[in-house]
Amino acid sequence: MDRRDHSHVEKHFTASDLVKDIVIGMADGLTVPFALAAGLSGAVGSNGIIITAGIAEVVAGSIAMGLGGYLAGRTDAEHYASELKREADEVDAVPDVEMQEVRDIFASYGISPHVQDALAEELAQDKRKWVDFMMKFELGLETPDPQRARKSAFNIGMSYVVGGLVPLVGYFVTDNPHDGLMLSAATTILFLFIFGYVKTKLTGDKPLLGALKTTLIGVLAAGAAFLIAGWVS
Repeated sequence: MDRRDHSHVEKHFTASDLVKDIVIGMADGLTVPFALAAGLSGAVGSNGIIITAGIAEVVAGSIAMGLGGYLAGRTDAEHYASELKREADEVDAVPDVEMQEVRDIFASYGISPHVQDALAEELAQDKRKWVDFMMKFELGLETPDPQRARKSAFNIGMSYVVGGLVPLVGYFVTDNPHDGLMLSAATTILFLFIFGYVKTKLTGDKPLLGALKTTLIGVLAAGAAFLIAGWVS
């Protein structure tokens, strides 16, 4: 009789790269334009100026953030390719040393010496799998998505745009910077809280604490910009 428990279903979060991109883009998108708009609200008397400056910042910021994500993705891919070649060369040049490293890895998991030998010998029959094994378990490197750089650039850039437009909404629907700031602050704080809650909920941390931390950072940044702008003007 099959005694296996078929009711157990493992639940793992598998979209970490996407979430990481969204977090990077959205966090800066909500915070930086909010701080800019708040700072300008203390220095100028026209919503039009704040909207123009805010949109310009959102466009420039999304491009800069997206480019940063693209370069980071390219760097990861190039680093992996470099290490893959190095590991393949080492397997060819010093196979005995590499096999001992395989044994050492298995030993760290408490596997007995004779099983270590058998597994190392078996793995050495296929160079590609041998190199892949060393990349993952010796160097801790996973095969990168070849489209990662472009995906990251798009995800971060668009997240920045979405987040960056939130603080500007208040200035579109009000007649003066003071009213715009009040509505912008309320809207942005709400979005920061929701964003922080969802972000930490997905990553498995305490969502309420994460929401409060994210909100506090945004409020402090905007408050500092507002006070500095008022002092300078």
